[in-house]
Amino acid sequence: MRRSEKYGTMSNQSCFKFLMVVTWIGMAVCSCAASDTAAVKLPKGYWPEKKSQRILDKTVTIRLEPDLSNLKDDELAVVRSLCEVGEIMQALYEDSRHRRARTAYNELVALDNELGSPKATQNLLQLYRLFQGPLARSLDGEIVPFLPVAPKVPGKNVYPWGVDKDEIGTFLADYPDAKPSTLHVRTVVRRTSKENLVSDRTVLQDGGSLLATLHPRFAEQLDTTLYDVEQASTVPAFYAVPYSIAYAEQMIKAHGLLIRAAEIIEATDIDFSRYLRHRAFDLLRNDYEAGDASWITGDFVNLNAQIGSYESYDDELFGAKSFFGLSVLVKDRAMDSSLNTVIAWLQEFEDLMPYEARKVVRADIPIGVYNIIADFGQSRGTNTATILPNESHITRKYGRTILLRRNIMESPEVFAARKNSYEAAVAAQFHDAYSPQGDFFRTMFHEIGHYLGPDLDVKGRTFEIALEEDSSILEELKSDLVALYLAKRLFKKGYYDTSRLRGVQTAGIRRVLQKNRPRKSQVYATMQLMQMNYFLERGLLDYDRQTGQLIIHFDKYHPAVEAMLRDVLNLLYKGDKELADRFIADYTTWKKSPHRRLAESMKKAEKYRYAIVKYGFLGE
Repeated sequence: MRRSEKYGTMSNQSCFKFLMVVTWIGMAVCSCAASDTAAVKLPKGYWPEKKSQRILDKTVTIRLEPDLSNLKDDELAVVRSLCEVGEIMQALYEDSRHRRARTAYNELVALDNELGSPKATQNLLQLYRLFQGPLARSLDGEIVPFLPVAPKVPGKNVYPWGVDKDEIGTFLADYPDAKPSTLHVRTVVRRTSKENLVSDRTVLQDGGSLLATLHPRFAEQLDTTLYDVEQASTVPAFYAVPYSIAYAEQMIKAHGLLIRAAEIIEATDIDFSRYLRHRAFDLLRNDYEAGDASWITGDFVNLNAQIGSYESYDDELFGAKSFFGLSVLVKDRAMDSSLNTVIAWLQEFEDLMPYEARKVVRADIPIGVYNIIADFGQSRGTNTATILPNESHITRKYGRTILLRRNIMESPEVFAARKNSYEAAVAAQFHDAYSPQGDFFRTMFHEIGHYLGPDLDVKGRTFEIALEEDSSILEELKSDLVALYLAKRLFKKGYYDTSRLRGVQTAGIRRVLQKNRPRKSQVYATMQLMQMNYFLERGLLDYDRQTGQLIIHFDKYHPAVEAMLRDVLNLLYKGDKELADRFIADYTTWKKSPHRRLAESMKKAEKYRYAIVKYGFLGE
């Protein structure tokens, strides 16, 4: 046997063929590598890789995975059911904000699969996750499409697409009785047409379904309006549809999942079970009172959940419509006990408020510290705390529940980003005072601040009705100021030591720093800019042109905060939209110095601008 045969060596001819194959494979691999690294040209309307990467380079990923080892099997099963409901709420949230959100997402997924998942489309999928829809907030603060969809409209998809405020305002002037339903927190406004009326009537199945039983007046209204349309009679331009009917399929599915979860946990956590059962029927009734009463007054064992549509920040037309979200939370017992002392002082805090029409405050408000298991829809993100519900007729009877989210508040990534901006904008002698503890207590008393001050205006109207889109700005501004206003009293009572007091006060300054000029529709950014301008006017803050940084005058801190809080409380109580508009306009000025220069300094120093939150329980 020849040596080449014995040891498997190749002849010259075989070797030549082998080298040719290797060369071909190498060329193919190089070709694939080149195609992978080359920029993929996407269809018109899709952001190119370079443009999407600029935002992702400024995005940090935060992963939440709290310890669930103390949860029993039935509790874990309930968490899984709640996450299924959360996926429904997530889809509804995206759909409510843009009429082509889900369609655009499905088209993007198909494009990604077709192209073999290149970085260009993977980036866009990341942007969709980050912004929960096809519109991005650019590095300049503008809201722009990154997929081939229409630009943002103020009424989102809960009003007729693209309708303007004047058109609905004219309609409400002609039909004042329609205002409560049109501006109801949980209705979709439609144009009156035979197609829309027939579609909604079909959902009710001619009065034979559970929804028709729960909404008999709406069924009658549809029949009457449809008859008038067919007879060519004059009809109102718009009509309002309860969420439970507009999203009937999703609400019925969520109802079933919540009932199942309630049954699973009934034996071990009866109060939580009753809350879930009530909320299941709330979604069909379009009335959250039963569930909210159970939520606020219940004594839950380990789990808690925020379920449904509450906040109206996404409604830039009237600030009236709430949007869907869901949070699944596990109690942090180690932190709960530190809150008990504060609750006993609530009436004292209310009596301190600088306005005349004070009220009696509930002394047993539910407040707890939790860790997030998973968030969906409007609840998803780096929100550090929640206080709900918002509807005044419910809060007057039952109060509100406060959920402090510890694993977000103590996230190293979140605090690092905040500290980075703070140190770029504020003089060095104030850097050490800012701490995570200061952020925690400022946030806690912001949420308590929602309990304090007037609930209705002088005419007995809710702020949403009286002040429309201004109501959210002033309510959040009030609560921010309450947290800072109470700091002096909490220090005198010994609840704050000097370090904690300065931590809260510097956290209040960090809060007002803006990297872009906000639009009025950006509720939090608008009210934060208002504080900064007011503090500059009152001398609490001083801009050092030489260093390009802010100086904090702590001796002027409390007087400035008290003055602004008095102004805001009086605006809320008066319920005068014109005065509120003027106040907001006066304190949202944006100048080259200090605003733009501070913004440039913070942008230059920042590492991250955005955050994607992922959840270990969901396998992310």
